[in-house]
Amino acid sequence: MASVTDSLDAKHRTHFNKLHKKLRREVGKAIADYNMIADGDKVMVCLSGGKDSYTMLEILRNLQLSAPVNFELVAVNLDQKQPGFPEHVLPDYLEKEGVSYHILEKDTYSIVKEKVPEGKTTCGLCSRLRRGSLYGFAEEIGANKIALGHHRDDIVETLFLNMFFGGKMKAMPPKLRSDDNKNVVIRPLAYCREKDIVRFARYRDFPIIPCNLCGSQENLQRQTIKEMLNNWDREHPGRIESIFSAIQNIAPSQLADTRLFDFEHLEDGVQRAGQQAHRLDVVNLFGGH
Repeated sequence: MASVTDSLDAKHRTHFNKLHKKLRREVGKAIADYNMIADGDKVMVCLSGGKDSYTMLEILRNLQLSAPVNFELVAVNLDQKQPGFPEHVLPDYLEKEGVSYHILEKDTYSIVKEKVPEGKTTCGLCSRLRRGSLYGFAEEIGANKIALGHHRDDIVETLFLNMFFGGKMKAMPPKLRSDDNKNVVIRPLAYCREKDIVRFARYRDFPIIPCNLCGSQENLQRQTIKEMLNNWDREHPGRIESIFSAIQNIAPSQLADTRLFDFEHLEDGVQRAGQQAHRLDVVNLFGGH
């Protein structure tokens, strides 16, 4: 693996090393907390060419060297046939780094442009098509885990998107089983802040590939939520961390979902709606897409 510290002065080398250790620690903790990777796993790392997936791949490769379990990593990029997509960038990078990889070619771009009216958000359909292609390919190559590069900010943003625009208390779980029960999806960056990933990507000078399908769309709902959270983060440091902690600390009896808490039989006492009803299988609340 190429070393970035060789090109840095002493001060920046120290900053980079601290940042690298922090990300390693957070990814390692997320993997341990949710049992994301076990001995013998083959992990398909979905690489988009963005800062998040590059960072995820590098941290996983680094942890692979010292992990107490043996697991295999294979990078997979979905070439969606977007006009102007620089097809050489990822293969050049991965070959230089010595990473096993596959480039999966699927013209989802044409489907999205055909189905979505001009000016409307393409993200929903694009992500569904991408997810379906990647899930199927994981089976083909024998990967039993699929690693996606969503970070803590993505998870918190998704919570507010679903609350504000979908009427659901739902986010992105760090680990889930796909709807067809054939794939386990993991998000190793679940504990990492986006601002740390941005700094890490700058230090590493990853060859970032912008998304020109959805990246040019303004006023997306997610961007609105992102700006709101960024303002909160500036004015009230620690708020994002607190919100994420709340996602991990659910009290069903203090909400209003009759599927999660037996309000109907509350008068019957502890046996029907007491201590056990305070315990929640998180998959019930956050599972699925």
